[in-house]
Amino acid sequence: MIFREDLLQGQVALVTGGGTGIGFVISRELARHGADVAITSRNPEHHTQIVQEVEALGRRALAIQADVRDPEQTQRVAERVREELGRIDILVNNAAGNFLCAAEQLSPNGWRAVVEIVLHGTFFMSKAVLPAMKEQGGGAIVNIGANYAWLAAPYVSHSGAAKAGVLNLTRTLAVEWAPYNIRVNAVTPGPIADTEGVRRLMSDPKTHKAVLDTVPLKRLGKREEIAWAVLFLVSPAAAYITGHNLVVDGGMWFNHRMFRPEV
Repeated sequence: MIFREDLLQGQVALVTGGGTGIGFVISRELARHGADVAITSRNPEHHTQIVQEVEALGRRALAIQADVRDPEQTQRVAERVREELGRIDILVNNAAGNFLCAAEQLSPNGWRAVVEIVLHGTFFMSKAVLPAMKEQGGGAIVNIGANYAWLAAPYVSHSGAAKAGVLNLTRTLAVEWAPYNIRVNAVTPGPIADTEGVRRLMSDPKTHKAVLDTVPLKRLGKREEIAWAVLFLVSPAAAYITGHNLVVDGGMWFNHRMFRPEV
């Protein structure tokens, strides 16, 4: 293990979209380092495995079916986590929606669905945990971004716009909530292996090569590498870091050459 096993001992973490993909590994790593973990997902089928893994690590687990687009549901999530696990020290806003579509063909419903999950959901969930963190005297929020928010990648106008909004929201909340000792940061992944988005995007060998050609380290990232970045930002080692965007993309963001995947 890179970090001490008791790094987050006694803390409670809430991870939206915490039962699949990157969110699953973030949830597991938080539990491996001492935190009790609550996750949200719209699909209860995504709950079983992560709950089993967290409990196998000797930590308490709580899975809640909820849609982060609904502020009343996010409020109920925060209240239930406090009731059953006692507190909320960490929030990871990981829930997302995305699909490849040229802006010209993007429907209003498609645009709305992605923006509401990514941007509205991040704001609603952050606002929902605020009372608990204020009462406790502090907390740490980490928002999961996407490097195409500033790279103008084609076919993700909806997600790119939403993630750009999340980055601004991260910085704004970092300033507004600093008096409450609440730190707000972002982790921005590049192309990460074993995720649904990368599997869809890179199923074509030409696209796979085109993507790797933009990454100086010449490989896909690992889900664990995103989780380790989150662990750092919620740990005491990052106690003086807020409003920061930690880019974890193998250097892709400063060596980007636009590629056009087949859609």
